[in-house]
Amino acid sequence: MNRIDQRFAALKAEGRRALIPYITAGDPAPEHTVGFMHALVRAGADVIELGVPFSDPMADGPVIQKACERALRHGVRLTHLFDMVREFRREDSETPVVLMGYLNPVERLGFEAFADQAREAGIDGVLLVDMPPEEADLMGPVLKERGLASIFLVAPTTSRSRAATICAHGEGYLYYVSLKGVTGGASANAEDVAEHLVPLREMTDLPLCVGFGIRDGASAAEIGRVADGVIVGSALVSRIAENAERPEAIPATLEAVLGEMRQALDA
Repeated sequence: MNRIDQRFAALKAEGRRALIPYITAGDPAPEHTVGFMHALVRAGADVIELGVPFSDPMADGPVIQKACERALRHGVRLTHLFDMVREFRREDSETPVVLMGYLNPVERLGFEAFADQAREAGIDGVLLVDMPPEEADLMGPVLKERGLASIFLVAPTTSRSRAATICAHGEGYLYYVSLKGVTGGASANAEDVAEHLVPLREMTDLPLCVGFGIRDGASAAEIGRVADGVIVGSALVSRIAENAERPEAIPATLEAVLGEMRQALDA
């Protein structure tokens, strides 16, 4: 049982919902990322999704696309994220960290080299947007051998048979995409989400966490009533962008935004 499983077991015992923030590593500059991660934990994060900057983030809207561009201008690459997580682990040995990104940088590094370095750095799970479970036969076992969870996406348009395949391969938690389209779009609709989660609960015991369209405390609380956790990305990344010229103000801003969501979920 890795840190992700331990955290969700504790949340279930407490009757609480998971709060999972996403930030892009290296945005607005790499020296700030670890401090931002600690700020997210102070605000109540249960799991942190750390985005790997990529030149073609096809599932992401303009907010996260621009965050990737800012990070890439500083030369941030996949291997730099391992250093960031290692530094984070010097003070925090408990909060699960999931790397979220795309397959190409991992393939360039090599599956085994990636998995070895991820485990050594203290990473707990991997979510590669463009690696469906049907194509994960090579990488899945490599991650599993090292205690790293393979986390997958399910969308509103996913067929029942394919959802069953995803559930069979998934570990850690299932990321349900609440909206058609890219990140940073419209607000999530709790009734629609609840309807789609019903068949998924028949297929898996994994926690069902919902992302896309979580903007504030109200939307987090609404989705938290029907899901095991909420995932928030663009609402945080946009605050980072707004304060990119004065990064010293960003930790407090992140704590305020995420803290409101934490209070709403717990209420």
